[in-house]
Amino acid sequence: MSTQQILEKAKQWLVAPFDATTQEKVQKLIDNNDNNLTESFYKDMEFGTGGMRGIMGVGTNRINQYTLGRATQGLANYLHQTFPDKELKVAIAFDCRHNSKSLAKIVADVITANNIRALLFEDLRTTPELSFAVRHLGCDAGIVLTASHNPPEYNGYKVYWNDGGQIVPPHDKKIIEEVSSVNFDKINFKANENLLSIIGKEVDEAFNKASVANGTFNTPNRNKLKIVFTSLHGTSIMSVPKVLKMAGFKDVHIVKEQEKPDGDFPTVASPNPEEPAALKMATDLAEKIGADIVIGTDPDSDRLGIAVRNLENKLVLLNGNQTMAVMTDYLIKQWHEDGRLNGNQFVATTIVSTNLIEKIAQSYNVVTKICLTGFKWIADLIREAEGEQEFIGGGEESFGYMVGDFIRDKDAVTATLLACEIAAHAKNNNSTIYKELLNLYSKHGYYKEYLISLTKKGMDGAQQISQMMVDMRNSPLKNIDGSPVEFLFDYESSICTNLLTGEKTAIDLPKSNVLIYQTKDGTKVAARPSGTEPKIKFYFSVNLPLEKTEDATIVDKLLTQKIDRIIKEMQLN
Repeated sequence: MSTQQILEKAKQWLVAPFDATTQEKVQKLIDNNDNNLTESFYKDMEFGTGGMRGIMGVGTNRINQYTLGRATQGLANYLHQTFPDKELKVAIAFDCRHNSKSLAKIVADVITANNIRALLFEDLRTTPELSFAVRHLGCDAGIVLTASHNPPEYNGYKVYWNDGGQIVPPHDKKIIEEVSSVNFDKINFKANENLLSIIGKEVDEAFNKASVANGTFNTPNRNKLKIVFTSLHGTSIMSVPKVLKMAGFKDVHIVKEQEKPDGDFPTVASPNPEEPAALKMATDLAEKIGADIVIGTDPDSDRLGIAVRNLENKLVLLNGNQTMAVMTDYLIKQWHEDGRLNGNQFVATTIVSTNLIEKIAQSYNVVTKICLTGFKWIADLIREAEGEQEFIGGGEESFGYMVGDFIRDKDAVTATLLACEIAAHAKNNNSTIYKELLNLYSKHGYYKEYLISLTKKGMDGAQQISQMMVDMRNSPLKNIDGSPVEFLFDYESSICTNLLTGEKTAIDLPKSNVLIYQTKDGTKVAARPSGTEPKIKFYFSVNLPLEKTEDATIVDKLLTQKIDRIIKEMQLN
């Protein structure tokens, strides 16, 4: 889009239906004639893998009452088209971010203005509870205002369908088409307060009970596990302490400095439990009191980070793949011991996550279903299997996990409970989560994964990311760390090419801008632009046999060196 086109687009916001405050802010952008004007208007905000997420402010590429109102008007139009003779209901939740509460009320206003009942949470709640509420309350859709672990200036908007999962084809594209067809002057903001219901305690109690039912397995001595928990200023403080107490975990120490919800996230550079610095206050407290396990969750409580004691009794952070592997093995084992495995169960993971999950499931003769990145695709697998197969659990490398089928999104509340259950079970058997992980490596192979995210902001950044993907498609790598690349999986063209034979096979998944290289020695390198952030992500997975757990340090070092060589070879350092 040219500079003149951007300017003309911005000028449309200087008149009604935009309010005086908005007009004043846009005029300042025009007067300053700087990059902020371009960034605010060069495109319309789009739905990605995690919905709509962006910086708050005025403009078509910003989160504000008009972009959210337009999205909600489009959703309302689509709901009326899809269910023409039904009394419609939409559940709405919001997190701790700045403006989330007021924006959620504006969203509810648009919903009720369109003759749809809005069930709005009384205060901030976790994203998994919103997913639960959609089915629990018999809603036709759900909306949550959140920007997950993004910086404080961000907010976002995720839409859920009546199955409790985030929207997938065909609904997502059709909703986007409806949203795109809505002019800003056609947004109905005139609320019908008679159609607004405030919800809270009853849903909380039902969600917490379901979380305990799905995340615990009659493990004794839970009160002997010493836990440090931090909500990182987010919404999990509304649920996690309660479910831990309900389950019998009594020795729980909350990081007080991070207990209060705060959209500024004042004690961390980033409220992302994937980053070790975010959990430093928690691990410092754990070392001080001798805790067994540390758990931290992101602002909307769908991701969790875990630290456990290693063989030297030092706290180490597990990555998402490691946490997922331990949880998946434990869940399947519990199903097996309870006599619930009959060949009709499955676990789920994503194309950029560790192959260890499939190895674990195979050892129990349980099917692994692999989908695109994002829990909406795992939820879609569950929906497709309803009545035929049971979902045990599943996750992805980005620190998310889902236990059972009572919700259909990643759930740090129940996953926190499950992590503590596994730790308590291990402690009863003179083991630890770390030792259980090493046992899995010894049995199935030592898999080590690593992620590099390159941030490329703005319009120029988006073009750079696009060009990087084009280059990797047009000039694919032939060798990675000395091993021939055997397969190139191109999820945008839906074709897997054997680079050694030239044979091509179809990929039976929805199209997505992802490339995966797989070598003869089992190395996997994936590249994909983020759907929610201005980043391109590179995923590395390497593996070696682990003959005995005592050799873990040596094998880990060898795999780290291999990853370092690949990164250098790809000129990503």
